[in-house]
Amino acid sequence: MPKIKSRYVCSQCGATSSKWMGRCPQCQEWDTLVEEITPSSKPQSARLANGKEPNKAVLLSEIDLGHEIRIKIKDPELNRVLGGGIVPGSLILMAGEPGAGKSTLLLQLAADHNLKILYITGEESATQIKMRATRLSIPGEHCHILSETDLGRVVEAIEHIQAGVVIVDSIQTVYTPELESVPGSLSQIRECTYRLQQVAKQSGVTIILVGHITKEGDIAGPKLMEHIVDVVLNLEGDRQYNFRLLRSVKNRFGSTREIGIYEMKGEGLVPVENPSEWLVPADHEQKTSGSAIALVCEGFRPFLIETQALSSTAVYGTAQRSTTGYAIPRLHLMLAVLEKRCGFYFGQQDVFLNIAGGLKVSEPAIDLSVAVALVSSLQSIPVPRDFCFAGEVGLSGEIRPVQHLDKRVAEASRLGYKKIFVPTITPDLSVSPGSTIVQVKWLSDLFENIFG
Repeated sequence: MPKIKSRYVCSQCGATSSKWMGRCPQCQEWDTLVEEITPSSKPQSARLANGKEPNKAVLLSEIDLGHEIRIKIKDPELNRVLGGGIVPGSLILMAGEPGAGKSTLLLQLAADHNLKILYITGEESATQIKMRATRLSIPGEHCHILSETDLGRVVEAIEHIQAGVVIVDSIQTVYTPELESVPGSLSQIRECTYRLQQVAKQSGVTIILVGHITKEGDIAGPKLMEHIVDVVLNLEGDRQYNFRLLRSVKNRFGSTREIGIYEMKGEGLVPVENPSEWLVPADHEQKTSGSAIALVCEGFRPFLIETQALSSTAVYGTAQRSTTGYAIPRLHLMLAVLEKRCGFYFGQQDVFLNIAGGLKVSEPAIDLSVAVALVSSLQSIPVPRDFCFAGEVGLSGEIRPVQHLDKRVAEASRLGYKKIFVPTITPDLSVSPGSTIVQVKWLSDLFENIFG
Protein backbone atom coordinates (compact mmCIF):
# COMPACT_ATOMS: atom_id res chain seq x y z
CA MET A 1 0.00 0.00 0.00
CA PRO A 2 1.51 3.38 -0.99
CA LYS A 3 2.52 5.81 1.69
CA ILE A 4 -0.04 8.54 2.27
CA LYS A 5 1.03 12.16 2.45
CA SER A 6 -0.68 15.54 2.31
CA ARG A 7 -0.16 18.56 0.10
CA TYR A 8 -1.77 21.96 -0.31
CA VAL A 9 -3.43 22.98 -3.57
CA CYS A 10 -4.52 26.50 -4.50
CA SER A 11 -8.25 26.60 -5.32
CA GLN A 12 -7.68 29.52 -7.72
CA CYS A 13 -4.74 28.54 -9.91
CA GLY A 14 -4.08 24.88 -8.99
CA ALA A 15 -0.53 25.49 -7.71
CA THR A 16 0.72 22.94 -5.18
CA SER A 17 2.83 23.38 -2.06
CA SER A 18 4.27 20.98 0.50
CA LYS A 19 3.25 23.22 3.41
CA TRP A 20 0.45 25.65 4.17
CA MET A 21 1.00 29.33 3.49
CA GLY A 22 -1.41 32.18 3.97
CA ARG A 23 -0.77 33.44 0.45
CA CYS A 24 -0.42 31.40 -2.73
CA PRO A 25 3.08 31.91 -4.16
CA GLN A 26 1.78 31.51 -7.71
CA CYS A 27 -1.34 33.72 -8.01
CA GLN A 28 -0.78 35.79 -4.83
CA GLU A 29 -4.33 35.13 -3.55
CA TRP A 30 -4.92 34.86 0.21
CA ASP A 31 -6.41 31.84 2.04
CA THR A 32 -6.76 29.68 -1.10
CA LEU A 33 -4.49 26.74 -0.16
CA VAL A 34 -6.54 23.63 0.64
CA GLU A 35 -5.07 20.48 2.16
CA GLU A 36 -5.45 17.23 0.20
CA ILE A 37 -4.50 13.67 1.04
CA THR A 38 -2.85 11.98 -1.94
CA PRO A 39 -0.76 8.87 -2.59
CA SER A 40 2.97 9.45 -2.80
CA SER A 41 3.09 8.08 -6.33
CA LYS A 42 1.04 9.31 -9.27
CA PRO A 43 -2.01 7.29 -10.24
CA GLN A 44 -1.49 4.74 -12.98
CA SER A 45 -3.82 6.66 -15.31
CA ALA A 46 -1.61 9.75 -15.10
CA ARG A 47 1.56 7.80 -16.07
CA LEU A 48 0.30 5.43 -18.74
CA ALA A 49 -2.18 5.88 -21.56
CA ASN A 50 -4.12 2.61 -21.35
CA GLY A 51 -0.92 0.65 -21.86
CA LYS A 52 -0.72 1.59 -25.55
CA GLU A 53 2.43 2.22 -27.50
CA PRO A 54 3.64 5.85 -27.43
CA ASN A 55 2.80 8.02 -30.44
CA LYS A 56 5.50 8.74 -33.00
CA ALA A 57 6.29 12.16 -34.43
CA VAL A 58 5.16 12.75 -38.02
CA LEU A 59 5.60 15.61 -40.44
CA LEU A 60 2.79 18.14 -40.57
CA SER A 61 2.68 17.84 -44.36
CA GLU A 62 2.10 14.08 -44.08
CA ILE A 63 -0.98 14.35 -41.86
CA ASP A 64 -4.09 13.51 -43.88
CA LEU A 65 -7.43 14.88 -42.69
CA GLY A 66 -9.17 12.31 -44.86
CA HIS A 67 -12.70 13.68 -44.47
CA GLU A 68 -14.70 16.54 -43.04
CA ILE A 69 -13.29 17.19 -39.58
CA ARG A 70 -16.52 18.64 -38.17
CA ILE A 71 -19.86 17.01 -37.42
CA LYS A 72 -22.73 19.40 -38.01
CA ILE A 73 -25.64 19.15 -35.59
CA LYS A 74 -29.22 20.32 -35.92
CA ASP A 75 -28.87 23.08 -33.34
CA PRO A 76 -27.83 26.15 -35.43
CA GLU A 77 -26.80 28.22 -32.40
CA LEU A 78 -24.51 25.53 -30.98
CA ASN A 79 -23.05 25.03 -34.45
CA ARG A 80 -22.32 28.74 -34.64
CA VAL A 81 -20.59 28.91 -31.24
CA LEU A 82 -18.48 25.81 -31.88
CA GLY A 83 -17.25 27.26 -35.17
CA GLY A 84 -19.27 25.12 -37.59
CA GLY A 85 -19.89 21.87 -35.74
CA ILE A 86 -18.38 19.34 -33.35
CA VAL A 87 -14.74 18.35 -33.86
CA PRO A 88 -14.24 14.59 -33.25
CA GLY A 89 -11.90 13.85 -30.37
CA SER A 90 -12.41 17.21 -28.70
CA LEU A 91 -13.04 17.82 -25.00
CA ILE A 92 -15.69 20.48 -24.32
CA LEU A 93 -16.55 22.08 -20.99
CA MET A 94 -20.01 23.67 -20.61
CA ALA A 95 -20.45 25.77 -17.48
CA GLY A 96 -23.32 27.80 -16.11
CA GLU A 97 -25.29 28.66 -13.01
CA PRO A 98 -27.78 26.12 -11.59
CA GLY A 99 -31.03 26.22 -13.52
CA ALA A 100 -29.53 27.93 -16.57
CA GLY A 101 -30.43 24.96 -18.79
CA LYS A 102 -27.12 23.13 -19.33
CA SER A 103 -28.57 19.63 -18.95
CA THR A 104 -31.61 20.52 -21.04
CA LEU A 105 -29.51 21.91 -23.89
CA LEU A 106 -27.24 18.87 -23.97
CA LEU A 107 -30.11 16.39 -23.71
CA GLN A 108 -31.67 18.04 -26.76
CA LEU A 109 -28.72 16.71 -28.76
CA ALA A 110 -30.39 13.29 -28.44
CA ALA A 111 -33.09 14.52 -30.83
CA ASP A 112 -30.49 14.53 -33.63
CA HIS A 113 -30.82 11.16 -35.35
CA ASN A 114 -27.37 11.54 -36.92
CA LEU A 115 -25.66 11.39 -33.52
CA LYS A 116 -25.08 8.38 -31.28
CA ILE A 117 -24.96 9.76 -27.74
CA LEU A 118 -23.91 8.36 -24.38
CA TYR A 119 -25.33 10.48 -21.53
CA ILE A 120 -23.54 9.81 -18.23
CA THR A 121 -25.32 11.30 -15.25
CA GLY A 122 -23.95 11.46 -11.74
CA GLU A 123 -26.62 13.74 -10.30
CA GLU A 124 -29.84 12.14 -11.57
CA SER A 125 -31.16 8.65 -12.12
CA ALA A 126 -31.97 7.21 -15.54
CA THR A 127 -35.67 7.53 -14.71
CA GLN A 128 -35.33 11.25 -14.05
CA ILE A 129 -33.53 11.72 -17.35
CA LYS A 130 -36.35 9.84 -19.09
CA MET A 131 -38.93 12.15 -17.49
CA ARG A 132 -37.15 15.23 -18.84
CA ALA A 133 -36.74 13.65 -22.27
CA THR A 134 -40.47 12.89 -22.36
CA ARG A 135 -41.27 16.52 -21.53
CA LEU A 136 -38.97 17.65 -24.33
CA SER A 137 -40.51 15.12 -26.77
CA ILE A 138 -37.16 13.40 -27.34
CA PRO A 139 -37.54 9.73 -28.39
CA GLY A 140 -33.92 8.91 -27.56
CA GLU A 141 -33.55 6.02 -29.99
CA HIS A 142 -29.85 6.79 -30.42
CA CYS A 143 -29.12 7.92 -26.86
CA HIS A 144 -27.75 5.63 -24.11
CA ILE A 145 -28.16 6.65 -20.45
CA LEU A 146 -25.71 5.58 -17.74
CA SER A 147 -26.03 6.61 -14.10
CA GLU A 148 -22.44 6.22 -12.84
CA THR A 149 -19.76 8.22 -11.04
CA ASP A 150 -16.80 5.80 -10.99
CA LEU A 151 -14.27 6.95 -13.59
CA GLY A 152 -13.14 3.42 -14.46
CA ARG A 153 -16.68 2.29 -15.26
CA VAL A 154 -17.32 5.50 -17.19
CA VAL A 155 -14.28 4.83 -19.40
CA GLU A 156 -15.37 1.22 -19.92
CA ALA A 157 -18.82 2.37 -21.04
CA ILE A 158 -17.29 4.89 -23.47
CA GLU A 159 -15.08 2.22 -25.03
CA HIS A 160 -17.88 -0.36 -25.17
CA ILE A 161 -20.72 1.75 -26.62
CA GLN A 162 -18.46 3.79 -28.96
CA ALA A 163 -20.83 6.74 -29.20
CA GLY A 164 -20.01 9.80 -31.27
CA VAL A 165 -20.72 12.21 -28.42
CA VAL A 166 -20.38 11.52 -24.68
CA ILE A 167 -21.97 13.86 -22.13
CA VAL A 168 -20.73 13.77 -18.52
CA ASP A 169 -23.14 15.56 -16.16
CA SER A 170 -21.30 16.66 -14.13
CA ILE A 171 -17.52 16.40 -13.84
CA GLN A 172 -17.75 17.34 -10.13
CA THR A 173 -19.50 14.03 -9.39
CA VAL A 174 -17.00 11.77 -11.15
CA TYR A 175 -14.20 10.27 -9.05
CA THR A 176 -11.37 7.76 -9.30
CA PRO A 177 -10.75 5.35 -6.37
CA GLU A 178 -6.98 5.75 -6.91
CA LEU A 179 -7.25 9.11 -5.12
CA GLU A 180 -8.49 9.24 -1.55
CA SER A 181 -9.93 12.74 -1.79
CA VAL A 182 -13.68 13.20 -2.09
CA PRO A 183 -15.48 13.76 -5.42
CA GLY A 184 -15.41 17.40 -6.46
CA SER A 185 -12.03 18.11 -4.87
CA LEU A 186 -9.28 19.73 -6.90
CA SER A 187 -7.26 16.57 -7.36
CA GLN A 188 -10.29 14.51 -8.38
CA ILE A 189 -11.47 17.08 -10.94
CA ARG A 190 -7.99 17.48 -12.39
CA GLU A 191 -7.29 13.74 -12.62
CA CYS A 192 -10.71 12.84 -14.07
CA THR A 193 -10.54 15.63 -16.64
CA TYR A 194 -7.05 14.59 -17.69
CA ARG A 195 -8.10 10.93 -18.02
CA LEU A 196 -11.16 11.81 -20.09
CA GLN A 197 -8.97 13.98 -22.31
CA GLN A 198 -6.80 10.95 -23.03
CA VAL A 199 -9.85 8.87 -23.89
CA ALA A 200 -11.19 11.57 -26.24
CA LYS A 201 -7.89 11.97 -28.12
CA GLN A 202 -7.25 8.24 -28.46
CA SER A 203 -10.75 7.15 -29.47
CA GLY A 204 -11.90 10.18 -31.47
CA VAL A 205 -15.02 10.52 -29.30
CA THR A 206 -16.22 14.02 -28.45
CA ILE A 207 -16.71 14.37 -24.69
CA ILE A 208 -18.77 17.23 -23.23
CA LEU A 209 -18.28 17.94 -19.53
CA VAL A 210 -20.83 19.87 -17.49
CA GLY A 211 -19.23 22.13 -14.89
CA HIS A 212 -20.76 23.95 -11.96
CA ILE A 213 -20.35 27.66 -11.22
CA THR A 214 -19.18 28.84 -7.80
CA LYS A 215 -20.82 31.70 -5.92
CA GLU A 216 -18.05 33.98 -7.23
CA GLY A 217 -19.11 33.17 -10.80
CA ASP A 218 -16.08 31.00 -11.65
CA ILE A 219 -16.02 27.41 -12.87
CA ALA A 220 -15.70 25.10 -9.87
CA GLY A 221 -12.23 23.59 -9.90
CA PRO A 222 -8.76 24.92 -10.65
CA LYS A 223 -7.90 26.98 -13.72
CA LEU A 224 -5.89 23.97 -14.87
CA MET A 225 -9.19 22.37 -15.90
CA GLU A 226 -9.76 25.14 -18.45
CA HIS A 227 -6.27 24.58 -19.84
CA ILE A 228 -6.90 20.85 -20.38
CA VAL A 229 -10.13 21.13 -22.37
CA ASP A 230 -10.34 22.30 -25.99
CA VAL A 231 -13.51 24.39 -25.72
CA VAL A 232 -15.08 26.28 -22.79
CA LEU A 233 -18.71 27.36 -23.18
CA ASN A 234 -20.66 29.49 -20.69
CA LEU A 235 -24.46 29.39 -20.62
CA GLU A 236 -25.59 32.74 -19.23
CA GLY A 237 -29.00 34.16 -18.41
CA ASP A 238 -31.12 35.70 -15.69
CA ARG A 239 -33.69 33.42 -14.09
CA GLN A 240 -36.23 36.23 -14.30
CA TYR A 241 -36.05 36.11 -18.10
CA ASN A 242 -36.40 33.33 -20.65
CA PHE A 243 -33.37 34.57 -22.55
CA ARG A 244 -30.13 32.51 -22.59
CA LEU A 245 -26.74 33.28 -24.10
CA LEU A 246 -24.25 30.55 -24.99
CA ARG A 247 -20.85 32.23 -25.06
CA SER A 248 -17.53 30.73 -26.13
CA VAL A 249 -14.75 31.59 -23.66
CA LYS A 250 -12.12 29.35 -25.22
CA ASN A 251 -12.17 27.55 -28.57
CA ARG A 252 -9.16 25.88 -30.14
CA PHE A 253 -11.12 25.19 -33.32
CA GLY A 254 -12.94 28.47 -33.91
CA SER A 255 -13.65 32.02 -32.86
CA THR A 256 -14.30 33.02 -29.25
CA ARG A 257 -16.41 35.99 -30.36
CA GLU A 258 -19.53 34.07 -31.40
CA ILE A 259 -22.60 33.64 -29.21
CA GLY A 260 -25.71 31.49 -29.39
CA ILE A 261 -29.08 32.89 -28.34
CA TYR A 262 -31.89 30.72 -26.92
CA GLU A 263 -35.30 31.22 -25.44
CA MET A 264 -36.42 28.95 -22.62
CA LYS A 265 -39.84 27.45 -23.37
CA GLY A 266 -41.84 24.45 -22.26
CA GLU A 267 -40.30 22.35 -25.01
CA GLY A 268 -36.75 23.29 -23.97
CA LEU A 269 -34.22 25.81 -25.22
CA VAL A 270 -35.36 27.09 -28.60
CA PRO A 271 -32.81 28.88 -30.86
CA VAL A 272 -33.64 32.53 -31.54
CA GLU A 273 -33.06 33.41 -35.18
CA ASN A 274 -33.89 37.12 -34.91
CA PRO A 275 -33.00 38.45 -31.44
CA SER A 276 -33.63 42.10 -32.39
CA GLU A 277 -37.37 41.55 -32.74
CA TRP A 278 -37.44 39.78 -29.37
CA LEU A 279 -35.39 42.37 -27.46
CA VAL A 280 -36.91 45.57 -28.85
CA PRO A 281 -40.68 46.15 -28.54
CA ALA A 282 -42.46 46.49 -31.88
CA ASP A 283 -44.41 49.56 -30.70
CA HIS A 284 -42.71 52.53 -32.39
CA GLU A 285 -45.35 54.99 -31.08
CA GLN A 286 -44.15 54.85 -27.48
CA LYS A 287 -43.55 58.38 -26.10
CA THR A 288 -41.55 57.74 -22.92
CA SER A 289 -38.35 59.57 -22.06
CA GLY A 290 -35.20 57.76 -20.97
CA SER A 291 -35.24 55.06 -23.64
CA ALA A 292 -32.88 54.61 -26.61
CA ILE A 293 -32.14 51.76 -29.03
CA ALA A 294 -28.53 50.53 -29.25
CA LEU A 295 -26.87 48.68 -32.10
CA VAL A 296 -24.70 46.08 -30.35
CA CYS A 297 -22.66 43.26 -31.80
CA GLU A 298 -21.93 40.09 -29.83
CA GLY A 299 -19.22 38.29 -31.72
CA PHE A 300 -20.02 38.80 -35.39
CA ARG A 301 -23.77 38.89 -34.80
CA PRO A 302 -25.48 42.31 -34.71
CA PHE A 303 -28.78 42.97 -32.99
CA LEU A 304 -30.69 45.83 -31.41
CA ILE A 305 -31.35 46.26 -27.73
CA GLU A 306 -33.17 48.82 -25.62
CA THR A 307 -31.33 50.87 -22.99
CA GLN A 308 -33.49 52.46 -20.29
CA ALA A 309 -32.47 55.28 -17.96
CA LEU A 310 -34.28 57.00 -15.10
CA SER A 311 -33.12 60.24 -13.52
CA SER A 312 -34.95 61.76 -10.55
CA THR A 313 -34.12 64.31 -7.87
CA ALA A 314 -32.35 62.76 -4.88
CA VAL A 315 -34.49 63.13 -1.75
CA TYR A 316 -32.45 60.96 0.65
CA GLY A 317 -29.16 62.84 0.72
CA THR A 318 -26.41 61.29 -1.41
CA ALA A 319 -27.50 60.55 -4.97
CA GLN A 320 -27.79 56.86 -5.90
CA ARG A 321 -26.24 55.12 -8.90
CA SER A 322 -27.57 51.72 -9.93
CA THR A 323 -27.21 49.62 -13.09
CA THR A 324 -28.54 46.33 -14.39
CA GLY A 325 -26.63 44.71 -17.26
CA TYR A 326 -24.15 47.61 -17.52
CA ALA A 327 -20.91 48.22 -15.61
CA ILE A 328 -21.31 50.76 -12.82
CA PRO A 329 -17.80 52.27 -13.35
CA ARG A 330 -18.74 52.90 -16.98
CA LEU A 331 -21.89 54.72 -15.83
CA HIS A 332 -19.83 56.96 -13.54
CA LEU A 333 -17.53 57.75 -16.46
CA MET A 334 -20.50 58.56 -18.70
CA LEU A 335 -22.03 60.93 -16.14
CA ALA A 336 -18.69 62.72 -15.74
CA VAL A 337 -18.37 63.21 -19.53
CA LEU A 338 -21.96 64.51 -19.81
CA GLU A 339 -21.33 67.02 -17.03
CA LYS A 340 -17.86 68.18 -18.06
CA ARG A 341 -18.24 68.24 -21.85
CA CYS A 342 -21.96 68.82 -22.39
CA GLY A 343 -23.17 70.74 -19.33
CA PHE A 344 -25.73 68.21 -18.05
CA TYR A 345 -25.55 68.01 -14.24
CA PHE A 346 -26.50 64.77 -12.49
CA GLY A 347 -24.94 65.61 -9.08
CA GLN A 348 -28.30 65.85 -7.30
CA GLN A 349 -29.99 63.16 -9.39
CA ASP A 350 -30.61 59.51 -8.60
CA VAL A 351 -29.62 57.63 -11.77
CA PHE A 352 -30.84 54.14 -12.65
CA LEU A 353 -29.82 52.32 -15.84
CA ASN A 354 -31.24 49.08 -17.18
CA ILE A 355 -30.44 46.94 -20.23
CA ALA A 356 -33.77 45.44 -21.28
CA GLY A 357 -34.10 41.68 -21.65
CA GLY A 358 -31.79 40.72 -18.78
CA LEU A 359 -28.65 40.91 -20.93
CA LYS A 360 -25.22 42.00 -19.75
CA VAL A 361 -23.54 44.16 -22.38
CA SER A 362 -19.90 45.17 -22.04
CA GLU A 363 -18.97 46.30 -25.55
CA PRO A 364 -18.31 50.06 -25.91
CA ALA A 365 -20.73 50.55 -28.85
CA ILE A 366 -23.61 50.82 -26.37
CA ASP A 367 -22.13 54.03 -24.88
CA LEU A 368 -23.90 56.32 -27.34
CA SER A 369 -27.39 55.00 -26.59
CA VAL A 370 -26.67 55.13 -22.84
CA ALA A 371 -25.72 58.80 -23.08
CA VAL A 372 -28.84 59.59 -25.12
CA ALA A 373 -31.10 57.73 -22.67
CA LEU A 374 -29.58 59.56 -19.68
CA VAL A 375 -30.07 63.00 -21.22
CA SER A 376 -33.55 62.06 -22.44
CA SER A 377 -34.59 61.17 -18.90
CA LEU A 378 -32.95 64.26 -17.39
CA GLN A 379 -34.66 66.60 -19.89
CA SER A 380 -37.92 64.57 -19.98
CA ILE A 381 -37.77 64.57 -23.79
CA PRO A 382 -38.61 61.26 -25.53
CA VAL A 383 -36.33 59.88 -28.23
CA PRO A 384 -38.15 58.77 -31.40
CA ARG A 385 -38.46 54.99 -31.45
CA ASP A 386 -37.22 54.78 -35.04
CA PHE A 387 -33.79 56.21 -34.05
CA CYS A 388 -30.91 53.89 -33.13
CA PHE A 389 -27.33 54.51 -32.02
CA ALA A 390 -23.89 52.88 -32.24
CA GLY A 391 -20.66 54.43 -31.01
CA GLU A 392 -18.11 54.61 -28.22
CA VAL A 393 -17.94 57.78 -26.11
CA GLY A 394 -14.46 59.13 -25.34
CA LEU A 395 -13.40 61.18 -22.33
CA SER A 396 -13.27 64.37 -24.38
CA GLY A 397 -16.85 63.90 -25.55
CA GLU A 398 -15.96 62.59 -28.99
CA ILE A 399 -17.77 59.65 -30.57
CA ARG A 400 -15.30 56.96 -31.57
CA PRO A 401 -15.70 54.27 -34.27
CA VAL A 402 -16.69 50.69 -33.45
CA GLN A 403 -16.13 47.39 -35.19
CA HIS A 404 -18.49 45.76 -37.70
CA LEU A 405 -20.37 49.00 -38.29
CA ASP A 406 -21.55 47.81 -41.71
CA LYS A 407 -23.28 44.79 -40.16
CA ARG A 408 -24.91 46.92 -37.48
CA VAL A 409 -26.23 49.43 -40.01
CA ALA A 410 -27.53 46.66 -42.26
CA GLU A 411 -29.46 45.11 -39.35
CA ALA A 412 -31.04 48.44 -38.38
CA SER A 413 -31.92 49.21 -41.99
CA ARG A 414 -33.51 45.79 -42.42
CA LEU A 415 -35.76 46.43 -39.42
CA GLY A 416 -36.89 49.78 -40.79
CA TYR A 417 -35.18 52.34 -38.52
CA LYS A 418 -35.33 55.81 -40.11
CA LYS A 419 -32.23 57.40 -38.56
CA ILE A 420 -29.08 55.49 -37.66
CA PHE A 421 -26.58 57.59 -35.66
CA VAL A 422 -22.98 56.42 -36.11
CA PRO A 423 -19.49 57.92 -35.64
CA THR A 424 -17.97 60.00 -38.42
CA ILE A 425 -16.30 57.58 -40.79
CA THR A 426 -14.68 57.71 -44.22
CA PRO A 427 -16.32 54.87 -46.18
CA ASP A 428 -19.95 55.13 -47.21
CA LEU A 429 -22.47 52.67 -45.85
CA SER A 430 -25.44 51.59 -47.94
CA VAL A 431 -28.93 51.39 -46.45
CA SER A 432 -32.35 50.51 -47.76
CA PRO A 433 -34.80 53.24 -48.85
CA GLY A 434 -36.38 54.98 -45.87
CA SER A 435 -33.28 54.74 -43.64
CA THR A 436 -30.75 57.54 -43.21
CA ILE A 437 -27.25 57.39 -41.74
CA VAL A 438 -26.38 60.37 -39.53
CA GLN A 439 -22.66 60.74 -38.83
CA VAL A 440 -21.75 62.62 -35.64
CA LYS A 441 -18.37 63.43 -34.17
CA TRP A 442 -19.20 65.07 -30.83
CA LEU A 443 -21.81 64.38 -28.17
CA SER A 444 -22.87 68.02 -28.16
CA ASP A 445 -23.66 67.83 -31.89
CA LEU A 446 -25.68 64.66 -31.32
CA PHE A 447 -27.82 66.21 -28.55
CA GLU A 448 -28.43 69.29 -30.65
CA ASN A 449 -29.59 67.09 -33.52
CA ILE A 450 -32.00 65.07 -31.36
CA PHE A 451 -33.21 67.46 -28.65
CA GLY A 452 -32.64 70.80 -30.37
